[in-house]
Amino acid sequence: MHCVSGNGGAGSAHMRREKFVPKGGPDGGDGGRGGDIILKGNKQLWTLIHLKYQRHVKAGHGKNGMKQLKSGAAGEDVILEVPIGTIARDAETREIEFEIIEDGQEVILMKGGMGGLGNHHFKTSTNQTPRYAQSGKDGEEAWKILELKVLADVGLVGFPNAGKSTLLSVISAAKPKIASYAFTTLVPNLGVVPYRDSRSFVVADIPGIIENAHLGKGLGHRFLRHIERNSILLFMIPIDTDDVVKEYHILINELMQYNPELLDKEKILAITKCDMADTEMEQLVKNTMSSLSHIPTVFISSVANQNIDQLKDVIWQALTQPVD
Repeated sequence: MHCVSGNGGAGSAHMRREKFVPKGGPDGGDGGRGGDIILKGNKQLWTLIHLKYQRHVKAGHGKNGMKQLKSGAAGEDVILEVPIGTIARDAETREIEFEIIEDGQEVILMKGGMGGLGNHHFKTSTNQTPRYAQSGKDGEEAWKILELKVLADVGLVGFPNAGKSTLLSVISAAKPKIASYAFTTLVPNLGVVPYRDSRSFVVADIPGIIENAHLGKGLGHRFLRHIERNSILLFMIPIDTDDVVKEYHILINELMQYNPELLDKEKILAITKCDMADTEMEQLVKNTMSSLSHIPTVFISSVANQNIDQLKDVIWQALTQPVD
């Protein structure tokens, strides 16, 4: 969106003139500050859809100073309420300026210009009647990008066609696009997964990662930024992959290269598409995964509904276990 903060009002150069005070001296007031553009966190909001068509945002200008040392009114601020996890980014440099992380948090996106000083500020012993005042400063003008990181309990991490969208469609009411070609999912999908005793958790099906995604390849950072707001990472690797351990480490490396803190999150591994494998093949894959024995692993098939309830149990246990 194109953002313009308010200009500061000009100071007044008025001279006091009253019936019995012919030489009253300077009494010009200060100009009012320009209005700010402010982002405010609101935990009741979950999307930025209410701002989608608000392409231009303009704050009010400060009023000019007046006689009798009266300051001009400040320009009207514009407060944009956004969901928790909203990032403000400069459209030209693409640099992140700040993130809204708390309900009620207010951060100035564009600061209004300062009001100018009235002429009474410039009065000295040698210049007792300054007939000049300070003009107000102009506000800021720039294009800004607002992004929202997806917030979910579980983020699905895997190469394209690992079965992430299929799993989400089976365990929740979400209806993501599913096809047999790479990058079917182009935007994150959220699904609420019902669990025992009317409990539930939220799963995010995030666009598939590829090697060197941290360099921006594939969907690159459009995918990786959403991982940061997931409590648990569910890695999904098909059972017919040439080397499950190698693929897992490629995924781990992409997360580490993007943000090493992501590796501190709880990790679960799901070996998918097990309906295509017999017991012997499944055992062979298990034998190659000794180095991943520390990662809770479940062999599943979303199509055949194989071990789906077991996977839910593992996820729920990870979500509810005390943090060390």
